[in-house]
This record gives sequence, structure tokens and C-alpha cells, in this order.
Amino acid sequence: MRMSALRIAVIGVGAYKDSRARSYIRTVKKLSDIYFLCALCDRDGGALREAGSAFGVRALYTDVEKMLDEERPDVAFVLVPTDGQSAVALTAARRGCNIITEIPFAITLPLGDAVAKACSDNGVKWEVAENVWLWPHERLKRMIVDSGVLGKITHARLWYTSGPYHGFNAMRTILGREAKRVLGYAQKVDTLPYVSYGGLREESSWWEGGLVEFDGGVACLYEKPPKVGPHGSHWEVEGTKGYLSGNGMRDELVLYEDGGRVRYEFEDSYEQVDGEKVLASVRVKTDRPITWENPFKRYKISDFDDVAKASILSSMHRAVSYRVEPEYGAANARRDLEIWFAIRESARQGSGWVDLPLEGVTELERRIREEYARRYGHDPVEDAQRLLRARFDRLSVTWTLAGFL
Repeated sequence: MRMSALRIAVIGVGAYKDSRARSYIRTVKKLSDIYFLCALCDRDGGALREAGSAFGVRALYTDVEKMLDEERPDVAFVLVPTDGQSAVALTAARRGCNIITEIPFAITLPLGDAVAKACSDNGVKWEVAENVWLWPHERLKRMIVDSGVLGKITHARLWYTSGPYHGFNAMRTILGREAKRVLGYAQKVDTLPYVSYGGLREESSWWEGGLVEFDGGVACLYEKPPKVGPHGSHWEVEGTKGYLSGNGMRDELVLYEDGGRVRYEFEDSYEQVDGEKVLASVRVKTDRPITWENPFKRYKISDFDDVAKASILSSMHRAVSYRVEPEYGAANARRDLEIWFAIRESARQGSGWVDLPLEGVTELERRIREEYARRYGHDPVEDAQRLLRARFDRLSVTWTLAGFL
């Protein structure tokens, strides 16, 4: 049965041609048999007109509510700055529109829960655009673990330089296990002056680390350095027969054989599609080769992160068309973010064990909500409609309080 195309509107087009929002729009345009890009919305009229011209969209709006009421999209993709996402998501859900939001789940767990409740109350679907677990190499890693070639999984290591929920997402997905408790440490340290993501001069950063214990006693050692440090983001999963190592882009499988180690690099295979070189599959050539095949090859979607974007959009299309749950969804997004809040709560309590799921609101979440109301003049749940007119900072309140990007 062929699924019909859904009308999708993008809210937040990004300030630059190479913004993440516009890269998502490019992917939407490629998936033309399942999506019709019906409208764009942004407070910045110049950026809006530029994006409209670039992507051939005539329905351009600077008012979210007007766009939702007049265009009646099936799906609203919310790509505004982090602090504004929940207000826009709540508005769309309350109008009966299915939503995709950028990562993370929300700036606090209760705020994300409010969006989830609005979706449930209004019978709409919510997908969260977590990309790491959808990179081709990460999909292959899960297949490798499931194949049993690593033997019994014993432990894992995670070094993530920003947005650690991404790293926890990678760990949860590869291991196929849920976190049971965490032990955390966090400290604000001095650094050489640098310009932050939001364009501000900074002279300090957060260093955090911890231990995350998953089902079955599998433990993950975690660290987020105050600056990038000697290497970028990196994670490893070790079993009795070998280990996986890499960062989702450059990865390898190592198996213990005949008293030594045999390395199997992840091999990316490409094919020509209409004269264009496109990723066809990734694999490891073990005795029984393990292969992941690119389901978006016919769309000429090849870049690893573009494959992830297409997967997110396809997940929402299936969810809306067949009334099933999105592949990732709010529940998984919440679990990934919850691990980080538990790390910080453990650190606040003197680095003792904190069980998951968390009970109640953490002290950091309480402070974030207070700072949000102070900065923008309104509560993010009770006054969502008023916040639609706010000018949201590029760096969220979470960065201000906890160095979280």
C-alpha cells in the first residue's frame, strides 16, 4: 500500500544557508513522495524570504499561530532555538498538529512531559530529532552486538564533548539496555578565553563525569571534558570476545582470536545512482559478514547525518500514516536526557548513587525553570502562547546554569 504525502511546515529556518534547519529542509525536499513542504515560518523576515526563495516555498509566515490556522499542516517541524521549542510544540500540539522537535527532549523533564501530555490529549504524534543512533555505523554496531560476536557485554566507555544526551543515546541503543542508576561528578573550571556557540566570550566551562550502570550490571564510564581535549567524542563497547570503538564516523570492530586481536574496519560501500555516488551499505567482513543497507539510496541521500534526518522524517510519516508510535519518540528522548540530569543530581548530592527513573524534580531543573521565567518573563508551560512573541537566545538557559549545549 502506497502512503500518501503529508503536508509539513518548518518553523525556524535558521539564520544561515548552512544552518541545521536548512539542511533538514533539503532532506524534506528529497523525500518528495512522502512530504510536501507547504509552509515556512520564522520571526526573521529576511531569513524567511531567503529560505522561501531557495526552496521554492510561497507560503511564508512570521506568526506561528496564523501559519498553523491557515495552512493546517499534518506535521510541524519545530527548529527554533532550544528555549523556544517547547512553547511552539505545545502550541502546535494543542491545535491538533503532529510535531517533530529538535533535540533535546526539553530543557527540563517536566517541560517535555507537558508537551507529551498535550500530544496525548490531542491525539497527535511527537518525534524527537535525535540523530546519533541513526547514523549508519551506529545501526551496524547494534547489529554487531545483536549477532553475539562480542560475546557477553561487560562494560562501555563514553567521552562526549557536548550535548551528552547524544552519547547516552548511543550507549543505550548499542547496548539495548536501560540505565538503572548513575554516579556523577561536575565542576566548573577556568579556561582560556573562547567564543561560545552563542557568540559570547567565555572564560570557564563545565567538566563532568560519572558511571552509568545499565541492566545486567553493564557499566559505562562517562566523561565530558571542559574543552574538546586530546580527542573528540568517542565511545567503546567491550565484550568477552572483543570490542567496538569509534565515534559513529570512524569505527572498528576488534575480536580476540587465537591469542591476538583481529581488526575489522567498518567498510562503506557506494554505488552510482543517476550518475551520483551514493552510500549503499556499511559492513564488517567477519566470518559471517554483517551488513547494514541504506534504505534511502534511491533518494540519493548519502551523508551519514542526512541518512539520520531521513530516518527521523520517515519515522514520523509512518507514525502519522499508520497511527503507530514513532521509532524513537518522546519516551526514548526522555530517558537519554534523564541520565544527564541524574549525573548532575548525583554531583550535587556529593557523588552518591542516584536511581533511575528519577523521582520528582531535580534541583537543577528547578533552577532552569526559574531562570527561564526570569529571562523571558513567562513560565514555559503556563504561558506558552505568550512566549511565541519572545526573542529566544541562541544559547539556552541550560548553558547559562550548567554548560549544557
